[in-house]
Amino acid sequence: MKKLWICLLAGLSLAACKSAAVKELKNGTWQAKLHRADGADIVFNFEVKDTAGQKVLYILNANDRLLVDNVKLQGDSVFIRMPFFDSDFKARLQDGGRLEGAWTRHLADKDVSIPFTATADTPERFPVSAAPEGKISGRWSTWFVGKDKSDSSYAIGEFRQESGNRVVGTFLTTTGDYRFLDGVLNKDTLKLSTFDGSHAYLFTALLRGDSLINGTFFAGIGDGKETWSAYRDDSAKLQDETTLATVKPGAGPLTFSFPNLDSQLVSLQDERFKNKVVVITLMGSWCPNCMDETGYLSDWYKKNKDRGVEVLGLAYERTNDFQKSKNSLSGFLKRFDVQYPVLITGVTPGDPEKAAKTLPQLTGIKGFPTTIFVDKKGNVSEVHTGFNGPGTGEHYEEFKYNFNRLIDKLLAE
Repeated sequence: MKKLWICLLAGLSLAACKSAAVKELKNGTWQAKLHRADGADIVFNFEVKDTAGQKVLYILNANDRLLVDNVKLQGDSVFIRMPFFDSDFKARLQDGGRLEGAWTRHLADKDVSIPFTATADTPERFPVSAAPEGKISGRWSTWFVGKDKSDSSYAIGEFRQESGNRVVGTFLTTTGDYRFLDGVLNKDTLKLSTFDGSHAYLFTALLRGDSLINGTFFAGIGDGKETWSAYRDDSAKLQDETTLATVKPGAGPLTFSFPNLDSQLVSLQDERFKNKVVVITLMGSWCPNCMDETGYLSDWYKKNKDRGVEVLGLAYERTNDFQKSKNSLSGFLKRFDVQYPVLITGVTPGDPEKAAKTLPQLTGIKGFPTTIFVDKKGNVSEVHTGFNGPGTGEHYEEFKYNFNRLIDKLLAE
C-alpha cells in the first residue's frame, strides 16, 4: 500500500511538473493571430529567444526581424511592450504552448484592443494544401476601394514568389509603402499579412492569369476593410514624389521656430544651420514609414555630419500636449540613437491646417514622412513626399542612391 501511495504521489508530481513545464514562453517560432470582430484573423509570426537571461521577441515579416526587448513574465502572465507606436500585449500562458490575451493600441484619446492568441512551435503563417496555380512575381497596378465606392486609391503591388508557396512583397503608394508583407499562394488564393505594432494588415485575393480579383484588405483593430483588384503591369508608375507638395511661388526661405524635447526653441535661422545643406524631415513616432526613414537618416547623419550638412526633424504627434508628445518621441529616438535635433510642432497629423500652422511656404503636407532639402543659401531645393523603405527592395536602393546624389549636388553648389 505504501509503495502504491509513493507511486501515485510520484505520478501526480510528474504530471504537475509536465503541466508547469508546458506553461512557459517557449523559445522558438510562434504563430500569432489577431481576431477581428468580422471573423478575419490577422496572422503573423514571432520568435522567442533568451538574451542575457531575459526573454526577447523578434516580430517576423518577410526578411524583417523587429526586436522587442520589453518582455515581462509574472506567473502565467506575459506583458509585451512594442518598441514603437505605443501598443502592447497582455496575455496568459495556457496549457499546450498557447497564449491568450489582447493587443492594445494607446491612441491619443482612447485605448482600442483586439483579442490575441499565439501557438508555440508553429513557424507556419498560413496553411497550405495545394501547389500554386500560376505565377505572381512582378509588378501589379492595384486599386483599393473603400466602403464609399467613390473612395478609391492607386498603389503598385510588387511581389516575389519564393520556393514552394511562399510570397513576399509590398504595396507602394505616393505616401509610402506597406512595409514587409509575408504570406502564401495556396492554389489560386493569395494571402499576405504584416504586423509591426502599428500596421496590422491582411490581404486576400484570387489569382486569375494576369489579374488578381475579389481582393479584400483588412486593416487594423476595428472594421477597416476595403476591396481591391490588380492586373500585371510591368510599366506601372506612381506620381513623381517631388510634385505632391511644393514651395509656393515667391514664398521665400522657410521660417519656423519650435521647441526640442528639452523645451528649447530651435529655428532654421540658428547658427548651427547657416551655410549648410539641411535635410528637414516631417515625421511622427506613430508612423511606420517614418520609422524606416529615421533608421536610415540616423545612420546616414553619423557618417556625414562633418561634411557641412544637418538633419532636422519636425514631429507631428497625435496629441497637442507637449509632455505626451515628448514621451512618445523619446523612446522612438533613443531606439535609433538619433543625434540630430527633433522639434515638437504641437500640431497633429490629422489637422487640415497643419501646413499653414507650421510651414506656410508649402502648398501642403500630403503624407508622412515628407522630406525637404534646403541648400546652403536657405532656399528649398526639393520636397519629397513619402518614403520607399527597406521592404521595397530595389526602390529602397534607388532612394539611397538619389538621396546621396542630391546631397552631393547641393554641397558642391
